[in-house]
Parts: sequence; structure tokens; C-alpha cells
Amino acid sequence: MTKILFVCHGNICRSPMAESVMTHLLQRADRRDILVDSAATSTEELGNPVHPGTRRVLAAHGVPLVPHRARQMTWQDGETYSYLIGMDSANLRNMARILGHSEKLHSLLDWSPHPRDIADPWYTGDFEATFRDVWEGCETLLDIL
Repeated sequence: MTKILFVCHGNICRSPMAESVMTHLLQRADRRDILVDSAATSTEELGNPVHPGTRRVLAAHGVPLVPHRARQMTWQDGETYSYLIGMDSANLRNMARILGHSEKLHSLLDWSPHPRDIADPWYTGDFEATFRDVWEGCETLLDIL
């Protein structure tokens, strides 16, 4: 069983968006061999629900939101998950700090034709652009799994 943990700063915007998109794509592809979850590198949003902007953009694209409350990534996640996928380079630095260096750390868009960070819509306000990047990353990742 392949296990994927999507990680962003607060676990209320990008990582639960990726968790929901990947869950949706896995269900469409009838792939039951992959489990997904999400987490934060910070403690700022612990226990909070998904950001309203993320809920709106997922609904607009017909992607069901997975049940979610923000949680922080732990050292044990490094043992549990096959892939630990950050949304940007700052997330990856913080993930490495939590886990120690790991070959399991990746950026979501590492496998895309144009690797790049996924902008945080908390700051940009552009949840649609973030959704497009997350969708691209999840589709590309699913193609290699």
C-alpha cells in the first residue's frame, strides 16, 4: 500500500486541497492501493477546518472535500508514509527539520514538466491558481504511481 502525506504550512489551504483532489482522482481511477492524508509544518491552525476559499474552489470544480481538521506533521509520519509531499521550498525545509533528512521528501510539482512552488492562497487570495497547480501535481503524481 502506497501512503502519501501532503504538507503545507497550516494544513488549511493547499495540503487539504491536494488531499481532496488526489482522493477524487484515485476514486475516479478506482485505485484502492493508495492512501492519502495531509498535515502542517506549523502549529498555527491546529484543529481548524479547511479554509473557506479552499472549500469554494473544490466545490466549483466538483471535487468533494475530505473530512479534515488541521494537524501537525510528526517524526512518525516519516516512518508511516511512502511519500511526504510539500507544496513549496519553505515547507520542504520545515519538513526536513521535523524529520531529519529523508529521501521521501518531494515537492508536489517535482514530477511536472515545469517544477515550481505552489503559491499559498492564504497570501495570494488566488485559490483558483493554486487549484490548477495542485490538480496538475496530483495528476502527474498519479501517472507515475
